[in-house]
Amino acid sequence: MSRTALRICPLCEATCGLALTIDGTTVTAARGDRHDVFSRGFICPKGASFGAVDSDPDRLRAPLVRRDGELREATWEEAFDAIAAGVRPVVERYGPNSVGVVLGNPNVHTMAGALYPTVLIGALGTRSLFTASTVDQMPKHVSSGLLFGDANAIPVPDLDRTDHLLLIGANPLESNGSLCTAPDFPGRLKALKARGGTLTVIDPRRTRTARLADRHVAIRPGTDALLLAAMAHVLFEESLVDLGALAPHVEGVTELAAAVADFTPESVAAACDVDADVTRALARELAAAPTAAVYGRIGSCTVPHGTLASWLVDVLNILTGNLDRPGGALFPQAATDRTPRPAGPGHGFALGRWHSRVSGHPEAKGELPLSALAEEIDTATATDTRTATAVEAGEPVRALVTIAANPVLSAPDGDRLDKALASLDFMVSVDPYLNETSRHAHVVLPPPPPAQSPHHDFAFNTLAVRNQVRYTRPAVPLEPGRMAETEILARLILAATGRHGADPAAVDAMVIEQTLGKAVREPHSPVHGRDPGELTAQLTGDNGPERRLDMMLRLGPYGDGFGVRPDGLSLRRLLAHPHGIDLGPLRPRLPQPLKTRSGKVELLAGPIAGDLPRLRQALTERPDGLVLVGRRHLRSNNSWMHNIPALTGGSNRCTLHLHPDDAERLGVRSGEPVRVTGAGGEVTAPAEVTDAVRRGVVSLPHGWGHGRPGTRLTHAATEPGVNVNQLLDGTLLDPLSGNAVLNGIPVAIAPAPRP
Repeated sequence: MSRTALRICPLCEATCGLALTIDGTTVTAARGDRHDVFSRGFICPKGASFGAVDSDPDRLRAPLVRRDGELREATWEEAFDAIAAGVRPVVERYGPNSVGVVLGNPNVHTMAGALYPTVLIGALGTRSLFTASTVDQMPKHVSSGLLFGDANAIPVPDLDRTDHLLLIGANPLESNGSLCTAPDFPGRLKALKARGGTLTVIDPRRTRTARLADRHVAIRPGTDALLLAAMAHVLFEESLVDLGALAPHVEGVTELAAAVADFTPESVAAACDVDADVTRALARELAAAPTAAVYGRIGSCTVPHGTLASWLVDVLNILTGNLDRPGGALFPQAATDRTPRPAGPGHGFALGRWHSRVSGHPEAKGELPLSALAEEIDTATATDTRTATAVEAGEPVRALVTIAANPVLSAPDGDRLDKALASLDFMVSVDPYLNETSRHAHVVLPPPPPAQSPHHDFAFNTLAVRNQVRYTRPAVPLEPGRMAETEILARLILAATGRHGADPAAVDAMVIEQTLGKAVREPHSPVHGRDPGELTAQLTGDNGPERRLDMMLRLGPYGDGFGVRPDGLSLRRLLAHPHGIDLGPLRPRLPQPLKTRSGKVELLAGPIAGDLPRLRQALTERPDGLVLVGRRHLRSNNSWMHNIPALTGGSNRCTLHLHPDDAERLGVRSGEPVRVTGAGGEVTAPAEVTDAVRRGVVSLPHGWGHGRPGTRLTHAATEPGVNVNQLLDGTLLDPLSGNAVLNGIPVAIAPAPRP
């Protein structure tokens, strides 16, 4: 007999509520939960395929341990024994930085990924941290850190109340939103237009989102920062700057005006391929709108001036008075955020506290560029003289822990990284699949399917367009032989840090003890001066992760403060609301989120000012040939889902988009193979001739290239596609953030012989 269970979808950033139909222990259907306080029944093809994702027969069911060169099934005890024997000797002989940690995008989609990796990194003491952020969003973290003093203080557009939305490098009708958590993004954009609002899209491709727009500007890829700087110039030149209520909280307006003086619409027109009149119109329309928000995403982050583009997105929101006001761009307040501290100066945000060993790349937000991972493994001696404070002091990365990461496909020059991984002394992968990266591991630890895991969105609620809180317990009990992902990561921490064999509950107990011990010492905390032991005894939950969630809810901005506010949040109250609790629309919060040393929004921080001369040089740069951009598809999410038949095929194919005029000039026909050559290598993909891309631009999707031996991705291997990142050699980075440059890359195109 079937039953219904609720689950928050973990397959993209929209975090939609699902109602699962379950027969026995099998998910047989998924539909939108119409009572969900946030998504209100919306569902996309990924969510509708939840059952297929959950029951994929290629998911690993038991740990794998390498014996005699082959990965073979093993017990959990054998797996953790091998980790303890493999990681600790590396740390003890070569130091903590010889152990690298790679965190993939799926970490932020699970409770375990939110709660445990930071504990692992701290316990190892390593600075060799690499994550998907540096092939995606790090420019936004850096720009937010420099503007607001907090790299995680990212304002999001108030989609449901704005009158004017300008999107640059974003295609939310395909991505479902990114760094902006919004179920039914398409419906929200249509509602914007229905209430008389304006949608402007700046993108070199006529995407599904661009087709919905009132104005589509087909910019030359990689020139986003130039166009945004010119818009800021117009605001100053035409006296359209109006900070409104922001004025007391902002410094550096006069200096900013001087900094953008050279970026006139006329001066950027040739580089951007946007008429000066269009640039002026964009700025005037933004300033004239009753409320407006500028939102930039991956297309404007993964370019040579990604941090400057991300900074200028918020600069435009600030100069028009639209930051921190309804209808503009506001700072969400998640239920598990730390107890809000009083407004005032903070410690600020620093870049380059250490550098990578080989090329001297500065850290950003505690991370080194994922593009540098291969050289940190395969280069024995540092070659850069700037590394006096680098991770360098010693050895290459000799052991690696990857958690929900597939950098062979997601990082530049996967061929080099593929070879580097094979040379490691020891490697652990926490992954449900034997994929292009985990096939190199000495131990693979497979988490259970999502239906067997709890879910709370720690990260995405800090980016949500409406404040709310939801939690779902596992819809299906753990199968025999499975281990909860939270326990996997807790045991991994113990095995890798010299405490192998200890009770995994000790990890959660340690975090609770440290958190409450700190909270009772903070004057602004609701539990200031109380006994941590007494507070610990009040925590509820079936296990350590739930007790940690209860603690965070009760200490958070809406929490009960451990009895101080009887109507406040706790796990017990949240469990009584299975469809979630609505906490209301986003509200103005300044100056409380600011942690800069001045206590104000610092419009022109030193690193930003120092990078502007490089942007001025770009005024005269213009590629002679074709340039490459990526693209997203609604039924895909990076390299995750190509093994699910229902989510591949149709338009979700790995083809090269190119404009008809370029195709005719090059002698390329739709459906025929074309060779694409970049600095890192070449790939061959079928051509798809379409006027959805502008002249001079070609596009390949990200996340494909499933043709390597030794994987267990049966369906993905039938149509492997090609790895677009193989066209990159890893040397092109945004210098402030270390983010890989993935868009606007020069490439050569030629017809390829049919196989």
